[in-house]
Amino acid sequence: MQKSLQFLDYAVFLVYFVIVAGYGYYIYHKKKKSTADTKDFFLAEGSLTWWAIGASLIASNISAEQFIGMSGSGFAMGLAISTYEWMAAATLIIVAIFFIPVYLKNKIYTMPQFLSQRYDNRVSTVMAVFWLLLYVFVNLTSILYLGALAVQTISGFNFTTCVLGLAIFAVFITLGGMKVIGYTDVIQVFFLILGGLATTYLALNLVADHFGGEGMMQGLGMLRQKAPEHFHMIFDKSNPYYNDLPGLTVLIGGMWIVNLNYWGCNQYITQRALGADLKTARGGILFAAFLKLLMPVIVVLPGIAAYVLYKNGVFQQEMMDATGTVKPDHAYPVLLNLLPVGLKGLSFAALTAAIVASLAGKANSISTIFTLDIYRHFFKKDATEQQLVRVGRIAIIVSCLIAVVVAPQLSNLDQGFQFIQEYTGFISPGVFAIFILGFFWKRTTADAALVGAGLSIPLSAGIKLVLPEMPFLDRMGWIFVIIIAIMVIMTLLDPKSKHNPKGLDVDASMFKTSGSFTVGAILICGILAALYTVFW
Repeated sequence: MQKSLQFLDYAVFLVYFVIVAGYGYYIYHKKKKSTADTKDFFLAEGSLTWWAIGASLIASNISAEQFIGMSGSGFAMGLAISTYEWMAAATLIIVAIFFIPVYLKNKIYTMPQFLSQRYDNRVSTVMAVFWLLLYVFVNLTSILYLGALAVQTISGFNFTTCVLGLAIFAVFITLGGMKVIGYTDVIQVFFLILGGLATTYLALNLVADHFGGEGMMQGLGMLRQKAPEHFHMIFDKSNPYYNDLPGLTVLIGGMWIVNLNYWGCNQYITQRALGADLKTARGGILFAAFLKLLMPVIVVLPGIAAYVLYKNGVFQQEMMDATGTVKPDHAYPVLLNLLPVGLKGLSFAALTAAIVASLAGKANSISTIFTLDIYRHFFKKDATEQQLVRVGRIAIIVSCLIAVVVAPQLSNLDQGFQFIQEYTGFISPGVFAIFILGFFWKRTTADAALVGAGLSIPLSAGIKLVLPEMPFLDRMGWIFVIIIAIMVIMTLLDPKSKHNPKGLDVDASMFKTSGSFTVGAILICGILAALYTVFW
């Protein structure tokens, strides 16, 4: 099996790089103002179309953890891991209807700004510092580490070279501001989907060929025939992966906390829509929801195909590590290495596009929070727009340099990414509780919000210690309910809450949707209902 790229692969990848870099440079010069301001640099105010917003949302969300991690989960547990993608589609509809109008109506540009405007500076500063640490040392670093590992596996390049190359590429795009990120993400998503579908096509054809069939559709049918246990969306308690996806919790429990916090209360994600008008923002989010329905075809089916082939004598050595242990995360790189010359370059470009787009989006969010919520508030309140943009660019470079230094250290962790995922989730119930009560209950006090934020980690750690067998998603659901209850009780006991002046401008008319949006949302919900019915 060829484990390095050939000349034609490099040529295809070079074409991708030139298109992305050239288009980014063109957008930067076409849309730049003579004087750059913060709203333009950080939000691309008014210049992103619905399709650019939707593509940018997906490009920023999909990275090596989806291509490598979800394919690995597809290998191990099957189609059920798709619930993260399909439930995200439903979540995006809720965010578009209820969250985005509140942000736009109240001219919210950063998540700490929302907390300051709704509660007070104590809450916003605590969360701004937390988000910066989380984004730099966990998210940006883990994206760079996993991305470099994936690129190294496929290309054969040195790990350090991969880290530096990805970081430099991401910085190049990010320094142009949100306009460049948004529009280059359209190209990134094109390569991501095209290359991803090419890998799925190859995997299904391999399955068909192995069992004497022909063509992709026969391959898909053989997957269900040869691995029926890999086509159940809802696990019962006898399933060995029940703790990862605990039954109906994926539909009515903690999965909603994960998704609503990620898609609705996350600077990294919501920033794409905050500079647009409501109709454009909702259109972009709906487009992203449709793309989410497609993602399991790209990132999960190849893993199931690799499982079927492995169980029937193929990839016996390639799926094992040096100790002879089967490693599900090897599934996607193994399939990529089977692609013919040229097509492998395209899929390599798709993977790189996913990684670079995620790095660029995360770096821009780090820059936005640091510049607008830390630097302007605590270091230079009278900073000019040009100074703030300059500080934003410096923050991008510094955060990427930190990630380059820290990323290699993640190799010392056993299953580092799973560790990061779970313990990052310790804060999600508290953050979501603060936001949801802040949106829709004007009485909620800043003291209650501070307590809610502070309790999330110790409560999560306590329940994990006392009930280690409780599934992660169930634990998140219970923590959310407990924090909501505590915040409500604290607020009701505070007589000043009756006259809380910090409520946001919210009225029912904000949540009305256009006919086209309603039709699109119903269509997505219908598709989801059909998928869960067929693969229950």
